[in-house]
Amino acid sequence: MVKKWEITIPQFTGNEPRRAYIYLPESYEWDPERRYPVLYMFDGHNVFFDWDATYGKCWGMKEYMDQSKTQMIVAAVECNRGADNGRLSEYSPFDFSDANYGKFKGRGRETMEWFVREFKPYIDRNYRTIPDREHTYIAGSSMGGLMSLYAVSAFNEVFSKAVSLSPSIWTAPGKIAKMIRETNYGPETAVYLDYGSEELGYREKASEQFAKVTGLLIKKGVFVSSRIIPGGTHSEASWERQIPFFMEALNYQR
Repeated sequence: MVKKWEITIPQFTGNEPRRAYIYLPESYEWDPERRYPVLYMFDGHNVFFDWDATYGKCWGMKEYMDQSKTQMIVAAVECNRGADNGRLSEYSPFDFSDANYGKFKGRGRETMEWFVREFKPYIDRNYRTIPDREHTYIAGSSMGGLMSLYAVSAFNEVFSKAVSLSPSIWTAPGKIAKMIRETNYGPETAVYLDYGSEELGYREKASEQFAKVTGLLIKKGVFVSSRIIPGGTHSEASWERQIPFFMEALNYQR
């Protein structure tokens, strides 16, 4: 079951509504004593429904969760979809420039502070979650993948595991490397990263940057699953096919 409602994030877009989504496993209704881990996701409009998705194709998370009977709550929030490319600012931890879109102020910390101080507490109050770090995860793709990597680093006391699909490391590779080197990751921190083979040519040195991030995380003692997807592209259809792989990483128990 997926519930959908409207929220606002005043510090970013004033009173303009955004959609929020929550997936509840079937057992949520008939097992009222049970509590669940939570996976938070960026770009919520692309997660569950084709008719909400930017390009008409979603990740298909509901279908996967139902069919696999994964006992987890998934909570997601729509990005800033304004004409000023506000998403690029909200989903970047660092200032950066892009040849096509211009310069952007990184407001990723503000975004994560909202997630941690506003959205997560709302979910924990209103649903039967297991709110501790061990059972709190985060996931995203592209700029959302970058934000997931940032969240598990800068807010490691909140998130123990992250899924980072096609992360936009190109925005600030040096600062991202510095962030990982300086983070004291807590116990059992796990990160799943991947890139599609067909998208590695989009940006100069993408392969080297991806390999460097993977290596740095391993050196910091993080449990890392890192993959290059044969034929993978920068698209929801490609990311959908990776769900079984990253869900296995999230559910891995020693």
